[in-house]
Amino acid sequence: MAIEEKKEVSKEGALKKQSAINVLRSLLPVIGLIVVCVLFNILTKGSMWNSRKLILNQVYVVLISATGVFFIMTMGGLDFSQGSIMGIASIVVCLLSKTNIILAVVGGVVAGAAIGAVNGYFYVNRKIKSFIVTICTMFLFRGFIKYMASNSPVAASMKVYDYDTTPIKLGITAAVLIIGFVVFRFTKFGINLKAIGAGEKAVKFAGLKTDRMKFIIYVLAGAITGLAAFVNIVKNGSATANVGNQLETQILIALVLGGMPISGGAKVRFENIIVGSLLYIVLNNGLIMMGLSTQAMQLIQGVVFLIFVAIFADRENLSVIK
Repeated sequence: MAIEEKKEVSKEGALKKQSAINVLRSLLPVIGLIVVCVLFNILTKGSMWNSRKLILNQVYVVLISATGVFFIMTMGGLDFSQGSIMGIASIVVCLLSKTNIILAVVGGVVAGAAIGAVNGYFYVNRKIKSFIVTICTMFLFRGFIKYMASNSPVAASMKVYDYDTTPIKLGITAAVLIIGFVVFRFTKFGINLKAIGAGEKAVKFAGLKTDRMKFIIYVLAGAITGLAAFVNIVKNGSATANVGNQLETQILIALVLGGMPISGGAKVRFENIIVGSLLYIVLNNGLIMMGLSTQAMQLIQGVVFLIFVAIFADRENLSVIK
C-alpha cells in the first residue's frame, strides 16, 4: 500500500509540474512581447513608442494573412506560397481598381482563392505533401509576378488612397480576426480542424470527410490573403516585382513566436496569431531602429525563432507534417 501511495503522490506531482510548465509556455509569448517592447523602447530612447502608428500600419497585412495560415497549420499542414498569392492578388487588385474598388476587392479575394484551390487540389487529390506543393506554386506564381511587374510596377487607381485610413485598415483586420476567432473557438469547424491536426486517421474513422475540409481550408487561406492584398495596395498604391516577397517566412515566424506548435493539433490557440504578429513586427522594427545590419538582424531573428521552435514544438507529432 505504501508503495502504491508513493506512486500516486509521484504521479500527482508530475501532473502538477507539467501543468505549471504548460501555463508558463502559454504565457511566454505574451511575456516576450512585453519584454521586447520595454527593451527596445529603452534602447531606442522612446523612438519605439513614438513609432507605434508605423508599427500598427505594418502589422495589418501579416495579421490578416496569418489567420489563413493558422487554420492550415492547425490541421498539420504548411503553406509557403502566401507571398506569391499576395503578389498575384495585389496585381489583380491594382488592375481592377481602375474599374471599380469593390470589384478590385472581390477580384483579389477570388485570385487568392483560386491559387489556394490549386494548392488544395494537388495536396488533397494528388496526395503530395503540403510543403512540396506550396513551394512549387510559390516559384510558379512568383514567375508570373516577375513577368507582370518586372519592367515597371503595376499601378493602382488613385482612388485606393481614399481607403488608406486607420479605421478602414483596422476594421478589415478586426473583422477577419473576430470572424476567425468565433469560427475557430465556437463552431464544429474549429473542433474538427484541431482533431485533424491531432490525428487524421482517428477523425476519418469517426466519419469526417477530411479531404474536403483540407481543400476548403487552402481555398479559405488563399481568399484571406487575397483580402490582405487589398490592404497592401491601399497602403502602397502599386504592385512591384517584389510584392509579397518573403511574406510566407514572416507569417511562419510570427505564428511560431506566438506559441503556435508547428505540427498543429489540440494545443493551438487563436491568440497565437495576434501575439506572434505583434512580436515579430516589434522585434523587426526594434532591430532596424537600433541600426543593425541586415546580417545581424537575420542572425538575431534566426536565434529567437530557433528558441521558440524548440520550446513550442510538439515532439510527439512533429513527424506528421502533412
